[in-house]
Amino acid sequence: MSMELKLTTFKKGLPAYFLTGTMIVATTVLAGCAMPPDSDASKMPVSLSSPVISTETKTLSPMQMAQVIDQQSSTAYRLGPNDVIAVSVYLHPELSVPLQGASGTINGALITGDGTVQLPLIGNVNIGGKTLAQAQRVITAAYGAYIDDPKVAVELVQAQSLRYYLLGSFTDPGVKYPVHSLALLDALALGGSVDLAKADLYQAYVAQGSVKLPVDLHALLVDGDLSQNITLTPGDAIVIPSAANESVYIMGAVGKPGAVRFDNGSLSLLQALSECGFDLTSYTEARLSNIHIIRSHGASAQYIVVDARQILSGKAAQFALEPGDVVFVPPTAIATWNEILNMALPSLQTVSAVLNPFVEITYLSRGH
Repeated sequence: MSMELKLTTFKKGLPAYFLTGTMIVATTVLAGCAMPPDSDASKMPVSLSSPVISTETKTLSPMQMAQVIDQQSSTAYRLGPNDVIAVSVYLHPELSVPLQGASGTINGALITGDGTVQLPLIGNVNIGGKTLAQAQRVITAAYGAYIDDPKVAVELVQAQSLRYYLLGSFTDPGVKYPVHSLALLDALALGGSVDLAKADLYQAYVAQGSVKLPVDLHALLVDGDLSQNITLTPGDAIVIPSAANESVYIMGAVGKPGAVRFDNGSLSLLQALSECGFDLTSYTEARLSNIHIIRSHGASAQYIVVDARQILSGKAAQFALEPGDVVFVPPTAIATWNEILNMALPSLQTVSAVLNPFVEITYLSRGH
């Protein structure tokens, strides 16, 4: 219809030879749009299929989560060394700390390294590791030996024992001293900002002592998953590695098992196997059709089985690895996940310090 309208417009006041030329050009263009069966366009490559044979998702049980994250203990501040408290005893101003009208550099009572605080009349009282409510009960009981029904109030003046360690890809990393316990997002803000393009959020983690918590910082910061915004406890460390050190861990029947780093943010399964000294032209050392991969984020993981022979033969697309993936190449024919994990356990133990929390909690911390 559009062509007829165009020609009708041309016929008004235009010579016949112009119309004839226009029609020839239009016919040529339309003819060129038709693709013969043997044209290059008809030989466009068909999209390759996925080499993934199976995928199974597993999640830490509520019991496993409770063993690692104690939400009850994380919500209340616990007193520690260098904290300063104020203590007032009703109707006994001489026992209050600081004394009414007194001035000094420390406006209260300092908790020492062994968790004790020195108070008038009762001397040293151990309140280290206790909440303010618990400390109030301890001090009240101590004054009860000298005063009938004492009314004691305890306040936190300076929270010097509350500290978080922000390490890695922060603009302002270091030890931070907030005035009260914080949720993870608020604590991250203490380190300035995080350059998401240069940070490895897949392998970032929160540690309480020697235990990594199953928190997914990628889901929190990129996807906005607020279920990952846990309340921190004093002394927690937030570690965000640099993307320059992103790596996967190859185990099993390869020449050089261990970590393989990403190249400019990408790494395929075949590249990683080649880096580990696996001869991709020979299948005698392992079954490439049965490569097992654990991909864990926070409290869940995907158990993936990949047929790498399909990739080698050009029948399947390349399989892209993600930072923190654990890849196991079995030395024998088809094996179950339990058999794979039993074989991989010694290797997992050697790199336990750098594994994602799911793998560490599921197979190492509690035994498997």
